[in-house]
Amino acid sequence: MRFHTRKWVKPEDLNANGTLFGGKVLAWIDEEAALYSIIQLENKKVVTKYMSEINFMSTALEGDIVEIGIDVVKFGVTSMTLNCEVRNKMTHESIVTVDNIIMVNLDDNGNPKPHGKTKIEYVKDRLAKKEKEENS
Repeated sequence: MRFHTRKWVKPEDLNANGTLFGGKVLAWIDEEAALYSIIQLENKKVVTKYMSEINFMSTALEGDIVEIGIDVVKFGVTSMTLNCEVRNKMTHESIVTVDNIIMVNLDDNGNPKPHGKTKIEYVKDRLAKKEKEENS
């Protein structure tokens, strides 16, 4: 799993128990899944269709650093399925795992649109491909 984003747990991220609020973590996961999908599918119009069971395993406290990891499970015709782990960088414990997050690629009218992707693409590879095409 590749960890792409780190978040600093601030007072406004805490629940009444003084620990990281679950809703805040879910918002971070949804944002990270959207950003990852937008980059992979090369389309700004990507939405969350589904999140599977969410397993809270530990927490974080004010001042802790958490990191969010995303992996691609599979590419569909109009969708991409991801899994996610959020872990506490300070304690090295897993905070939350989500086995399946389905993101759907949309057209300008908000309808599912085929994306033509079958594997993870890295920006460096896209840049090299573009440069090769320009030099041909």
